[in-house]
Amino acid sequence: MRLIKLPSETNFSFMKFWKLGFIVSTTLSVLSLILFLAVGMNYGIDFQGGTLVEIQTKDGPADLGEIRAEISDLNLGDVQIQQFGAPDDVLIRVVRQPGGEEAQQRAVQLIRDVFGDTVDFRRVEVVGPRVSAELAQAGVIAVIAALLAIMVYIWLRFEWHFAVGAVITTVHDVLLTIGIFAVVQLEFNLTSIAAVLTIVGYSLNDTVVVYDRVRENLRRYKKMPMAELLDLSVNQTLSRTVMTSLTTLIALVALFIFGGEVIRSFTFAMIWGVVIGTYSSIFVAAPMLIWFKLRPTDLAGKDDEVVAEGAAS
Repeated sequence: MRLIKLPSETNFSFMKFWKLGFIVSTTLSVLSLILFLAVGMNYGIDFQGGTLVEIQTKDGPADLGEIRAEISDLNLGDVQIQQFGAPDDVLIRVVRQPGGEEAQQRAVQLIRDVFGDTVDFRRVEVVGPRVSAELAQAGVIAVIAALLAIMVYIWLRFEWHFAVGAVITTVHDVLLTIGIFAVVQLEFNLTSIAAVLTIVGYSLNDTVVVYDRVRENLRRYKKMPMAELLDLSVNQTLSRTVMTSLTTLIALVALFIFGGEVIRSFTFAMIWGVVIGTYSSIFVAAPMLIWFKLRPTDLAGKDDEVVAEGAAS
């Protein structure tokens, strides 16, 4: 059996479409922001507050229809019931009840009374409004801190053009991820925040690979037009980018299909993030250097530092 081999050298003219790419990316980012503000997210119990009950049936596989019918008779409002792991494992999410902590405990007791000894209660968690607000705040702070750290690192490692370009590219990926969650209304919880942070790292990795090759080529081809130089750099890193994305997507798609409901929001966000991250490293990150009018002379200071360090050693 022969393995599929991607061509090591390609010659695509990506920068012919850099203006179109900017228009598409800007439009999608604005739409994502509008959807987030107008439609909102389907926040999970981590952010809304409520009760989570994990049960295991004793008499074989769980009948979700029967469980849903029994829970609906309790009039607890929005209740989500899903199977995960083994066929007899069931996760019950109950929206936060009006009336404070006592109302949450009353909801748990009603669920216990309905099932009695027919199931094992493996986990019961009650998330109050204060805790959910703190979790939401911590998630936002984590994303912002990651973006600031990215800017500082790349600014020190490269030049300001690369730093600002990388942050704009990463913000673009985060906005589009939030937008797709608003469109499909998949539950957004703490695992989704973890996925967003992972996407930030993945997108940054792709962007830095392209930027590093751009910097090398700027020193090598100082008279080459910027658009041609960016096409050359992207094509030189394209096979690596595509192979990395494909292998990652194969694993993520398998997890999305067979991993169950518990990790579905995480794997969905990661699949979307890999696709968007690959696109943005080519059509957002690279064209940013044209927008910022980067020139080989902008690297002169860094080159002098490298020469000085070599002489000192």
